[in-house]
Amino acid sequence: MSQSFTFQQIGLVHSCYKQKFGIPRQPGLVTEASASIELLPPFNRLDVLDGLDGFSHIWVHFIFHECMTDNWKAKIRPPRLGGKEKMGIFATRATHRPNPLGLSVVEVKSVRKEGNRVFIDIIGADLLDKTPLVDITPYLPYADALPNAKGGFAPLPTTLKKVKFSELALDQAKSYKAIYARDLVPLIEQVIGQDPRPSYLVGSENRNHGNQLWNANIKWTAKEDHFLVTQIEYPVGEQHEQVENAERL
Repeated sequence: MSQSFTFQQIGLVHSCYKQKFGIPRQPGLVTEASASIELLPPFNRLDVLDGLDGFSHIWVHFIFHECMTDNWKAKIRPPRLGGKEKMGIFATRATHRPNPLGLSVVEVKSVRKEGNRVFIDIIGADLLDKTPLVDITPYLPYADALPNAKGGFAPLPTTLKKVKFSELALDQAKSYKAIYARDLVPLIEQVIGQDPRPSYLVGSENRNHGNQLWNANIKWTAKEDHFLVTQIEYPVGEQHEQVENAERL
């Protein structure tokens, strides 16, 4: 007999990924990706994190909140197979699941408190901004890392494709860093270098694409042997102050 369950949200993710396009397909692949977990009341207290400093990584249990209205399918086409073969939903990590539950392992950078707000800063997240969290558990290397386990159709990803920058994009990245104290270049190299395009566009050249990282719109195009970042757009002046204030909420 099936049952229904209700979960209480314990936290919220603040992430550099503002849209689903460009998010790495697994955690830890983009080490330049920074994010923070904000614990929500009544969990916004440091004593719930006592002992966490002894662990380097945590499991983050979350909700695929932008997929909750989508219907699940018994078989899907994994991007790792070029979108040409179907696999059973429970043999994949697809977001369109019977229950929209996700699980990621991330590195803990620090724990901090700002007034009544408690944050866990994390590294290597593959989490969309504003993702709701339902649980956090420690990663145990002796139990969770199994070196002899098989990866099925999703082996270790290949090396990153080279990413180049136009002179304009490099100048814009420098200006952005001066304003926001964030170095976009290595983050862009890792995110775009993994080729976030859908499988049906892989192999197509000179097509314009865009990724939003933090509050910057990254415009790029695919070339035969590399990706070229052509422009980086971001708020300046009064818009800059508004965006900074919004990211603190």
